[in-house]
Amino acid sequence: MKNILYIFLASFILLGCDNDDDARNRNPFLLDINFNQRLSPLQSQDLEFPGGSVFVQGVGIRGVHVVNTGSGLFAWEASDPNHVPNDCSTTVPSGIEVTCQCNDANTYNLFTGQSTGTVLEFTLLQYRVRKEGDAVIISN
Repeated sequence: MKNILYIFLASFILLGCDNDDDARNRNPFLLDINFNQRLSPLQSQDLEFPGGSVFVQGVGIRGVHVVNTGSGLFAWEASDPNHVPNDCSTTVPSGIEVTCQCNDANTYNLFTGQSTGTVLEFTLLQYRVRKEGDAVIISN
């Protein structure tokens, strides 16, 4: 009787697995770029207080926005995830939001990475961020 129960349970678990890679919502506009950037204490001084943010150029695709949410640090790709990277797709910060410079002016929240106002297909691309002593390290 126990064997039948184990077989039933194993079948149930295996049938619940999905091999469909199309279920992943991978952004076709943003490439995976490997990097490991260490910010100096001077570069990251605005991250010492909640709501503080910095923009780091020359990292990722179009730069990286790093924000202190009060419960941790988050790092986001500065290229608008709903555009092919181009001259206007770099987002610029304004408080806790960033806005694309293209005509549609997509706006995203730096605490969540989600669009504000209009619901868009892709959220901001998040990068890893960790603190080691006084330095902040951003990586993909």
